[in-house]
Amino acid sequence: MFAVLLAFPHLAVAQESKTHDWTIDGVKRQAIIKPPLKKGTGPAPVIFGFHGHGGTMQNYARKDFQKYWPEAIFVSPQGLPTPGALTDPQGLRAGWQKDKGDQKDRDLHFVDAILKTLHEEYQIDDKRIYVTGHSNGGGFTYLLWAARPNVFAAFAPSAAGNKYRTDITPAPIFHLAGEKDQVVPFVYQQRMMEAVRKNNQCESEGKEWAPMCKIYASKADAPFISFIHGGDHKYPDEANPLIMKFFKEQMRR
Repeated sequence: MFAVLLAFPHLAVAQESKTHDWTIDGVKRQAIIKPPLKKGTGPAPVIFGFHGHGGTMQNYARKDFQKYWPEAIFVSPQGLPTPGALTDPQGLRAGWQKDKGDQKDRDLHFVDAILKTLHEEYQIDDKRIYVTGHSNGGGFTYLLWAARPNVFAAFAPSAAGNKYRTDITPAPIFHLAGEKDQVVPFVYQQRMMEAVRKNNQCESEGKEWAPMCKIYASKADAPFISFIHGGDHKYPDEANPLIMKFFKEQMRR
């Protein structure tokens, strides 16, 4: 057995979760990498998950995404103290950069480093790398769409927005929003979703895809799904299987 692990080191790593350390631009960074719970038939898909402002990688790593895709690797990075757009202007709590060039692109460099490690230590499927995130982490999810459009196969921001860009390479998007959200107001998220649908060349009318979900077909092969629930800013756990269902249907071309 020991000889087998030496010959295939990714199998040894895949037995348990591990906190990895990096030094990015002179600053220590960390992320939890949860290997597949079940061996697939080929290279593993990868799911990045970004916590909200003030969150931790440990709490986000507890989200049970792998229950619905056990063959996938789940990566939960840790943010750094960051001034918030809506709260924490002094930047005492952990979060993510809000735009290209913000914080000297420290978090974009961090994602690049994580991807390099994944390629070195695991067998991953380059066409099936996905990203999701909540609140500030959802805003960073949108930023990754703008800044790294050729890396990820699909994006699933939750309770989030970013600049109303209409010049990004179309990509499959799943946006989760609460109608009573007072942190990132629902009306703001509605405008964000409209901008994304326009960018993705989607049809004006959506069709039911799942409970509380509408799918908008795209001329650019970049469907948009809205998950609208009646709650507030809190992330609803019933979104987990739907996000995984959406990711499974998408592959980068």
